[in-house]
This record gives sequence, C-alpha cells and structure tokens, in this order.
Amino acid sequence: MAESENDLISRTIRFLNQQKEMYGDFSVKHEESFATKTQNHESDNSEVKVVSEVYKQEEVSTTESRKHESVTEETEVITKAQNHENIEGKGVVDSSVSVEEVKTEYQTEEVKPELTEAELIAQCSTLEELKVLCEKAETLKTDLEGTNLVFGVGNPNADLMIIGEAPGFNEDKQGEPFVGEAGQLLDKIMDAINFKREDIYIANILKHRPPENRDPKVEERANSLPYLLKQIELVDPKLILCVGRVAGTTLLSKDDSLKNMRSKFHKFHGRELMVTYHPAALLRNQQWKRPTWEDVQKLRERYDDLGGKP
Repeated sequence: MAESENDLISRTIRFLNQQKEMYGDFSVKHEESFATKTQNHESDNSEVKVVSEVYKQEEVSTTESRKHESVTEETEVITKAQNHENIEGKGVVDSSVSVEEVKTEYQTEEVKPELTEAELIAQCSTLEELKVLCEKAETLKTDLEGTNLVFGVGNPNADLMIIGEAPGFNEDKQGEPFVGEAGQLLDKIMDAINFKREDIYIANILKHRPPENRDPKVEERANSLPYLLKQIELVDPKLILCVGRVAGTTLLSKDDSLKNMRSKFHKFHGRELMVTYHPAALLRNQQWKRPTWEDVQKLRERYDDLGGKP
C-alpha cells in the first residue's frame, strides 16, 4: 500500500516535471496570471471608478451647467420681459410725446384760412390800422402807376367829415387830400362857417390818383367804398359833407344829378349827409358859389343843432 502510494506520487511528480518541461511552471504562471488578472481587474475597477467618478463629475457639471443655463435663461427671460416692459413703457411715453409734438407742430404749422378783404377791414379798430391795410391793398390802386396813398387828414374824432372824389396831382405828391388850389378854397369856405382844418376830417372816395384827374371808374369806386365806410365808422362824425357829384352818388348809392341831391340832408348809416359842389368846380364856374354858400350855412346850423364839437 505504501509502495503503491509512493509509486503514485513518483509518477505524479514525473508527470508534473514533464509538464513543466513542456509547458513551463504553471503554478507560477497561474499565480502570475491570477495576480495579473487581479491587478488588471483592480486596474479596470480603478479605471471604472475613475471613469465613474469622471462621469459623476461630468453629470454634476452637466447638472450644474444645466441649472446655470436654466437660471441664465430665466434671467434672460426676466430681463427681456423687463426690457420689453420698459420698451413698451417708453413706447407709450414716446408715443404720447410724439402725439403731443405732432399736435403742437400741427397747430404751429396749421395753415389758417386766408381772411377775406371784408374780414381784414372789419378787424381794423383804429385809423392807423386801416391806413396800414390800405397801403397793402392793391385793389385801391388805379391804372396810374407809382401813385402814393392819400388816406385822410384831420381830427380823428371830428363831428364833421368832408369827402371828395379822388386825389389830384398835388395830393398825390404830398399824400394829403385837398392841398392844391381847390383845397385852399375849401379851407376858406370852412373858415367862413367857423371851422378850422384841424377841426374836421377830410378824405376821398379813391385813395390813389387816377390818370389825368379823370372821374373815378365804377369799379374803382366799388373797390374803395368798403375802406371808406370803415373810415367813416372809425371817425364817427355826426354830419358828412360830400363835395362833388361822384362823392354824393357813391355814398348814397344812386345815380342822380348834383342839383337834385344838394340843399337837403340824407340819411346815411345813422348819420346825416349833405351834397354840394366841389371846390374845383367853383374855380371853373363862379355861378355855383352862391348855392354852395347856401348849402354850407345849412350845414353849420344842423351841426350846431346836433351838438357838434367844436
């Protein structure tokens, strides 16, 4: 039994030795292989751990990044919303300001309708304003170029107003009515009934001289009449003396002879009006002086009756 066991052991050792010679020492290799595998396994585990740690860190980083991005996005959304609100707010304000500016600009630049001639005349509250308007009025000019405005002269509050036909050569040069020979005769007639030139107001139907001292045309009288009526309104006399047929027919709006119009008082816009001969006509016809003297005497009496001053 002992020998059998020893033989078996011997044979086993020989077999193992043969195997070692053929294949090497597999106990060592096995151990090494096992150790290597263990090391490799540990290394792999280590790498796995490292990879896992890295992955975890990346996950954390990614999560943090996503959180950061989420916060950033939320912040951007809030900021954009605030900006949008601000922009809208500004838009409202700017829009409001813009509307006001447009309104202001519209009001400033709004083209007002041009006033009519009648409206411009009606706006005049003084003789000076009316004179300025007359200086600009092209409709008052005649077909004689280069003439001067002959507006009127005298007491702006006179109770007696004398109205002639149109300026002559001397009147055009001096810009004042009745300054020539006919004007000197008018001064004498007024002085004879106790009127000085500065007590009365003198004007003409036309405010510009016609060519060659001709009679005013119908259209010229029509153009000038609204200005003269305003002038009469501003002076506001109690009595009006028209010298010459043209002046009488223009204000009374009727075509009549001077003979039929003179020696009586006519109602005129709440006032009284008398017609007599023009001083220039008296210089040509001495026979008309007596009827003129009769007319102005009546004028003075009526003036006193109406309480005219002076």
